[in-house]
Amino acid sequence: MDIADIRREFVYSGLSRSDLLDDPISQFEKWFIEAKDSNLENVNALSLATSGNDGMPACRTVLLKGFDKNGFVFYTNYGSRKAKDIEENPKAALLFHWLELDRQVKVQGSIKKIDRSETIKYFSSRPRGSQLGAWSSSQSSPISSRNALTEEFKKIEKNFKDKDIPTPDFWGGYRVVPLYIEFWQGRENRLHDRFEYRKEGSDWLIQRLSP
Repeated sequence: MDIADIRREFVYSGLSRSDLLDDPISQFEKWFIEAKDSNLENVNALSLATSGNDGMPACRTVLLKGFDKNGFVFYTNYGSRKAKDIEENPKAALLFHWLELDRQVKVQGSIKKIDRSETIKYFSSRPRGSQLGAWSSSQSSPISSRNALTEEFKKIEKNFKDKDIPTPDFWGGYRVVPLYIEFWQGRENRLHDRFEYRKEGSDWLIQRLSP
């Protein structure tokens, strides 16, 4: 197989400045709704990039669980690799990639924990199996076998039998507060449309970028 020969043409219409809303969060919401209405699978999946004191970047997929003018929210184990990176270097980049629509959205900004009350509210809305899973896994830590994880899950399930499951102290949400957001629309001949929103004070500066 020659990977270099894998390609396709981008077929969707372009993106012009007149198409864009002045507020990037409103523009993101518009594109997110369009992606959701297109019945894309895992429309809220995103790539999260972080790095710690060693400067080595790490990237993984997480799920967006909320967004508003204050930023983009996801949840994780506070003992995970990503959480350690964030503690050492509270900056992050996000990438939403909706391949079927030839669209990407890139976000860069600072990152911080959300209010505990917000975490508890979300955790209580999760399926019971997901709640038990959060208690069962020491995320990113070495584990002897799959069986050990399964046995821990069964143990936690037994401990909370016929009980409400509380939110673990070691689990919660983060909010990425954007300083930069870029909207990318694929175009024919690789002459893609790119527009960046860059935060300057309380305003957003919008400009087109070369592909």
